[in-house]
Amino acid sequence: MLIKKNKTYRKTRYVLYKETLIDFKEHFWAFLGSFVGLGIVSFLHFEILSKYDLTLIIGSFGASCVLIYGAINSPLAQPKNLFLGHIISACIGVTIYKLIGTYIWIAAPLAVSLSIIFMQMAKALHPPGGATALIAVTGGSSITKLGYMYVISPVLTGVIILFLVALLFNNIPHKRQYPHKTTHRFNKKFNYFK
Repeated sequence: MLIKKNKTYRKTRYVLYKETLIDFKEHFWAFLGSFVGLGIVSFLHFEILSKYDLTLIIGSFGASCVLIYGAINSPLAQPKNLFLGHIISACIGVTIYKLIGTYIWIAAPLAVSLSIIFMQMAKALHPPGGATALIAVTGGSSITKLGYMYVISPVLTGVIILFLVALLFNNIPHKRQYPHKTTHRFNKKFNYFK
């Protein structure tokens, strides 16, 4: 048992080490993809949709950018996790707000905690999803008045934009590949995100 844990620990250290190596080409593509992806979402939000009092940008998209542009080999950054993590969390956040939104001090931790459980059950853990659930509860009237439309826009619409840009920019250089093909083998072998 100890040997298996040590082997798992070494493999995890290697993955983290590989993700943090100083490689200027990796930095360039991570920067470019993130800048363009979040730039499109920001432009649509501030220049087009704000005139109609509509929201497209939420804070959890910043954290998603870190994963899908900067840690593209991570199981947490894969498309299934990106989409399901945000959608599940948005649905839970809106539902909790509708049920007990007058008690924000209970609704906020409950939305995040349930989101974690449901993402784990769906095998689609995406840490920014917790923020998506929290924003649904604490985002103010501009977010809470959307109700379940929050799931469609800003959440799903923004995720689609970020994903399409990730597909484009993460696959231009030969060394980068998104979605990462070996993630499933890694998950099965080490049972990390099951």
